[in-house]
Amino acid sequence: MRRSFTPPSFTTLMLILGLLFLYLPMVVLVVYSFNSSRLVTVWAGFSGRWYLELLRDRQILAAVWTSLRIAFFSATMAVCLGTLAAFVMTRFGRFRGKTALSSMITAPLVMPEVITGLSLLLLFVQMAQIVGWPADRGMATIWIAHTTFCSAYVAVVVSSRLREVDRSIEEAAMDLGAPPVKTFFQITLPVIAPALAAGWLLAFTLSLDDLVIASFVSGPGATTLPMVVFSSVRMGVSPKINALATLIILAVSLATFIAWYLMRRSEARRLAALRQQETP
Repeated sequence: MRRSFTPPSFTTLMLILGLLFLYLPMVVLVVYSFNSSRLVTVWAGFSGRWYLELLRDRQILAAVWTSLRIAFFSATMAVCLGTLAAFVMTRFGRFRGKTALSSMITAPLVMPEVITGLSLLLLFVQMAQIVGWPADRGMATIWIAHTTFCSAYVAVVVSSRLREVDRSIEEAAMDLGAPPVKTFFQITLPVIAPALAAGWLLAFTLSLDDLVIASFVSGPGATTLPMVVFSSVRMGVSPKINALATLIILAVSLATFIAWYLMRRSEARRLAALRQQETP
């Protein structure tokens, strides 16, 4: 007896179309990164020559190193400032100007990057005229600019976690004689550590792929990777850019897998500890 064909459900069809829409361009990009032709739209055979050409391109490698350093320091500073802002918004009672402060902290979330970059550029120009710093725009100005708009994202992530923390544990620690600073570092900080890690990764990603703000506040001595890629694409897509994008996709996928594995192992250990406690 022949089985009748059952068409996929609407949910399954939308899921497949959504995955194709998201990942099919990445698959095409990875495939064409191994194209031996200089023309990215003409397939001329399998080759890894563009990866070797990428390793010889000092401009791209210098831009990658610059972007990684800026993203690391920006994400670290954004976590510090964003955590302080989130702590003020969630743990302090009502005070005069709290609403205005919360609005100012979250303003970069809805502010166009062009406005943010232009305002920071004018700020740096005025500071150079008044106090003599910064004399030249470079890594320091990009770091300050990226920290400014990344702190808002970290504050939102951390504040949502702080609102879910059981404050009775902190109150019990302070009732036992622990000062507020010790309570924060030994009780609150371990609880919000996943939110801090998520905020750091979000800020690192935002800083790494930012183009608009970096274009406003950068100088001749600091060129980030998105700026190099954008200038290269304007003159035509180079196969080296495809190779670079493939390596970035590989690195992101590997980091995501490692994070998923560590979280899964940590959750397994937590469940095992709970079972041992429940066992008489």
